[in-house]
Formats: sequence, C-alpha cells, structure tokens
Amino acid sequence: MRQKAEPAARARPDAEAEDGEAIALPQDTRVVLLACIFTLMAFYTLYFAAELAVPLCFALLLKLLLTPGYRVLTRWHVPAPIAALVMMALLGALLYGIGYGIAGPASDWFGKLPQSLPRFEEHLSLLRAPVERLFHLLGQLQSATGRRASGAAPAIQGSALAGYLFSGTRSILTGFGITTLLLFFMLAAGDIFMRKLVEILPSFGDKKRAVEMSREIEQNISAYLVTITIMNALVGLATFASMWAIGLENPVLWGAVAFILNYVLILGPLTGLVMFFAVGLLTFPTLLHAALPPAAYFAIHLIEGETVTPLLVARRFTLNPVLVIGSLIFWDWMWGIPGALLAVPLLATTKIVCDHVRPLMPVGHFLGG
Repeated sequence: MRQKAEPAARARPDAEAEDGEAIALPQDTRVVLLACIFTLMAFYTLYFAAELAVPLCFALLLKLLLTPGYRVLTRWHVPAPIAALVMMALLGALLYGIGYGIAGPASDWFGKLPQSLPRFEEHLSLLRAPVERLFHLLGQLQSATGRRASGAAPAIQGSALAGYLFSGTRSILTGFGITTLLLFFMLAAGDIFMRKLVEILPSFGDKKRAVEMSREIEQNISAYLVTITIMNALVGLATFASMWAIGLENPVLWGAVAFILNYVLILGPLTGLVMFFAVGLLTFPTLLHAALPPAAYFAIHLIEGETVTPLLVARRFTLNPVLVIGSLIFWDWMWGIPGALLAVPLLATTKIVCDHVRPLMPVGHFLGG
C-alpha cells in the first residue's frame, strides 16, 4: 500500500521535504501564538455555533458529492437550478429508499426483542455473579462515604422526557432544512464564489494557487466521498448476504446498518462488532452460533477496511492514522455523531489547504501519512 501511496505523495507540495528541500518554519513567536489563539477562538465559536456550523459542513460535503453529476447535467445544457433540483431529488430518493427499506425489518425485529431477552440472559449467566458482586461493592462504598445507595434509577418525568424528545426532533428537522436550503443554492450557484475570489486576489500567482487549491479539494474530497460510498454499499451487500447465509433474521436491516456504520472510521466498525455479537446472543441458542455474525462482519471489514479502501483512497491523499483517531474523538466531542461523520473530510480538507498555503505547509506535512 505504501508503494502505491508514494507517487501521490510526491505530487503534493508537502513532498518538498522528501526531496531534500527543508520546509520553512515560522520564525516569529508572536505569529505562532496569534495563530494558536485564532485556532482556539475558531474552535470555541464552532462549538457554540454547532446548530449552524454542522448543517453548513454537511451542505458543503453533499455539494462535493453531487458536483460530478451536476456538472454532467450542465454539460447537457440543463439549467443550473434544474440540475441542482435533479441531483437533490436523486439523493432524497436514495435516502428515502434506504429508510423505507429498513423501517419494516427494524419494526419486526424490535417487536420480537422481548421474546429474545431470556436467551440473552441465559448466554450472559456466567457474568451474573461478577456483576452482582460489583454492585454490592459499589453499595458498600456509597454507604462508607455517607451516600444513600439506591438500586433504582431516578424517575424521569413524563413532561421532561416529552420536552427532550420534542427538542431533539425540532433540532434535527431544523438542521435538515438548513442543509437542504444551503445545498440547493450552493449547487445552483456553481463556481461563483471561486470566480469572485479570483477577481479580488492581487497577483496572478495568488489567483493560480487559489484555483489549484479549489480544484484539488473538489476532486479529492469528491473522489473520496464517492469511493467510500461505493465501498460502504458493497460492505452492506456483503453483510446482507453473510447474515442471510448464517440465518440471522432481517438481513436487509443488518446490511443497511453496516452501510451506515462504515461511514464512521474505526469507531463505526467497532460499534458494529459489538452490536452483531449482541444480536447473535439474542437470536441463536448456542454461543458458537452467536459468534458467527460478528465473525463474518469482522472478516468483511478486514478485507474492505485494511486492503481495498486504503489502496483506492491512498491514490488521492494519505493522512496520519494517529491524527485520524484524534480527529474522530475531537469532532465527536465537539458535535457528537455528526462530528464523527465529518471528521475525516474536515481533516483531509485542512491538509489540502495547508499544502497550498506556504506558511501552513509544516502543518500539512505533519498531517500527512
């Protein structure tokens, strides 16, 4: 994989250090401190402006995902607003089809869940004694510190729960509406912002650098999103086929779940592994049979995540794997699940921008794989 990734790395500006030319580091300490303060202020603003920042980031990513199809339609002399509506309609139909396809199986599975709980408890009977001992020790610690031990969870008022659910639903609908509106106007506007930026830049070199950076971001991120989407769809199909062969009920549901979880690198597959093991315990009578779903899911992910996808993505860019993990954790803390979905594209975009701005080239080199 490294042999295939090296040619792509040589084409990037951060490869200057590999050719013997040292990357110029900033010499003024005040500039570095001001940059750090600006970065902290930017993250502080993004944290508190999540209701606007998250829909904006999703709209930008969806624009990059739909741009290739949009350009094909405009080359066929389709008006820009109609081309934007067509691409958004196709995306909406795809999302609706996925939701409609898994709604029925999910409802059936959750309906059968109460009958499966005794089997789950039977499988976990070996852990019952250690868990009871742990709770007994916790009760003793609470008594020793003067706190009242209580085995019951605090009651949740019905009105408070209803208000929480209503607030969450309203936030999701608001974010979806903002994303849809921004996505339409971004697609319909085309390259207007890039043209305006080129017009106001003072020198020809700056104009050329801005166009190259914009094209690289669009090509690399679009190719990354399309590649990952295709690979996730293949993972979903492979999961559907393997779960059907194993005999797990509602294989369509588990294929769709695998497709969605694979968008979150590392954390998504780990979550899927635990989930498939729990589903196996709820479904099958023996531990050996219950271990088959997570084993099949792990094998599929091992082939896709460690072999196929890295070879395809490395042609576009390579990222520091440690920083990928750190980015996932950081953006999940900042914005929750939407942040985890946006973490890798944001990191890749940051690297491309840093590679084309000379004062930021050391940062781009540090982000590289």
